[in-house]
Amino acid sequence: MSLIHRIPKQVSKCLSGFGAVRTRHFSGFSFAGPRKLDEIMKVDLIEGKSKAQVSDLWMTYHENKERVHGCFLSGDDGRNILTRAQEMKFFVQPIFRDTGFFVLLSQFQTPSHFLLAYLEDYKMDPNRAQPLITFSIFNDLVDSHNLSLVRCDIINKGIEDDEGRKVMQHLLDAYRTDGEYDIVQTFNKEPNKFDFDDFISRRNKKWKETGDGSEEK
Repeated sequence: MSLIHRIPKQVSKCLSGFGAVRTRHFSGFSFAGPRKLDEIMKVDLIEGKSKAQVSDLWMTYHENKERVHGCFLSGDDGRNILTRAQEMKFFVQPIFRDTGFFVLLSQFQTPSHFLLAYLEDYKMDPNRAQPLITFSIFNDLVDSHNLSLVRCDIINKGIEDDEGRKVMQHLLDAYRTDGEYDIVQTFNKEPNKFDFDDFISRRNKKWKETGDGSEEK
């Protein structure tokens, strides 16, 4: 059973116009992302620790793991992202390489998970499209520390480590930043007004500018 649910009809119409997307094949799917924070760290062990200490523990835990990334947000941002994602579940994220680009389709699944599949796989058969990247926002510490913890798992070996990290950062920004969230809303609610070429141009510029930082924004 596919983890990618059927996309709304109005968004599907928008996707059908993406004829310029570069075709690329990925294989070897296996789900790898933890669903709950306590599958990663024991929450009771961080009682009494400051926000900075917990953030440092989270980053240290993930820094030497292969194909896994951790980052953190303010609790307000984490909560706002999940609220917005509940309302606007779908978006697209390009990955740029020297030879061109290809596009991932992202889908939010309750309560806190984002799954990204190759757009061309979805267009060929939605029921067989499989996630290449997953990430989750854990808001367990929002009330106590004003802190949201994010974990990204790069499942498919066709996605480079740094590419997966950038995709996570850019998708978080898309739901966090008011100006970018306007584009997410257009994609979901008024797809006929979604300017794909302009979106790709802006994303290409941002892709080149994105550094290696993964600190709270």
